[in-house]
Amino acid sequence: MKCPFCREDDSRVVDSRTIDDGLAIRRRRECGSCGRRFTTAEFAALSIVKRSGASEAFNRLKVVSGVRKACQGRPVSEDDLAVLAQRVEDNLRASGNSEIPAQEVGLAILAPLRELDEVAYLRFASVYRSFDTLEDFEAEIALLRAEGEPTGQEPIRVHHPTNSPNTSP
Repeated sequence: MKCPFCREDDSRVVDSRTIDDGLAIRRRRECGSCGRRFTTAEFAALSIVKRSGASEAFNRLKVVSGVRKACQGRPVSEDDLAVLAQRVEDNLRASGNSEIPAQEVGLAILAPLRELDEVAYLRFASVYRSFDTLEDFEAEIALLRAEGEPTGQEPIRVHHPTNSPNTSP
């Protein structure tokens, strides 16, 4: 590790500690040449490979941003979104791969989002899976109903365009 002050390669580790719930290591170092101390942090790399083939570091804030749009107007807090993003990252890291296709990130979002809010889940899935017709929505809702309702959630109601506004589905 090069010293940020004198650029010498010779440094020794004075102290090491885990940070970010054990996902990283903070090291306090001392330069063997100039004697100044500096801190480094080591993180396990997690890269997302986009459809274009470009790769970028995983960013929890991008997960939160994408899911926030689906949760607009829903009873979902910023803390809920942060926990969801952490769960997504944990699931991706648990795969053991350092490079994850972007498609898998979307898939990793779906299950925790469904547990958080089914309406937000449907919104996200409709964009992510490119729902084109009402039948796409109905099929997804039928699948949700067949799998059972998460506790504390209202059942999803589908309004059919053929029904009059005063007729319940």
